[in-house]
Amino acid sequence: MSSLAIAPLAIIQLEVPPAAVSQQVGEQAQWFIQALQLQPGEYLVVRPHLGEPLPDYQQVSAAILSGSWAMVTDHADWSERTAAWVRGAIDAQLPLLGVCYGHQLMSYALGGQVADNPRGWERGLKALDNLAADDALLAALPAQFDAWLSHRQSVLQPPAGARVLARSAVDDCQIIRYTPAALSVQFHPEFDAEIMTACLPAEVVDDGRRVQGTDWARTLLERFWYDARQQQVKAG
Repeated sequence: MSSLAIAPLAIIQLEVPPAAVSQQVGEQAQWFIQALQLQPGEYLVVRPHLGEPLPDYQQVSAAILSGSWAMVTDHADWSERTAAWVRGAIDAQLPLLGVCYGHQLMSYALGGQVADNPRGWERGLKALDNLAADDALLAALPAQFDAWLSHRQSVLQPPAGARVLARSAVDDCQIIRYTPAALSVQFHPEFDAEIMTACLPAEVVDDGRRVQGTDWARTLLERFWYDARQQQVKAG
């Protein structure tokens, strides 16, 4: 199967950034397109908050659920509809990656508990502990790596049967694997310093830290998409 025959990656964009952010760095879908260097035809963007229908599981190679300024605990209609779609995607064994809001939404959809993190906000470039060197996607990652974070709510209790793969000092569920094809991350592998700075509130001063050496969070994102394409090649 040639690359032209591979079904596109679905980028499920969940709401939009504040105007001040989008004016500087665009919207969530653009960040993933740029991070993965996707070309036209390799992806489709779906915006459930605009009433756009979520994709047929058989028509895409994989799906990424983006971050959002919304809260899962608000139970917006578009969010609940996306949660139901996630449950179907799990049954269909579609490769899924949830990011930040998408991470919390996937966990909620599958029976986990999401709420405000009692330890407070987590913002900026933070160190994560890799707890699962035996996991195929995390095997190449070091025991500790940095990632960009910006969230108030967290997964406080993962769904039954899920496995936590990474944690940080204030969040015990930084990466959760639900099935061999589905996992989610609280951090933002699509971010770079420019996006992070644009997303920080005016009262938060950037500490000036930058990713040193390999951006392992970005590597994880790239590996997810690579593995999803390879899976479709084998299936085809």
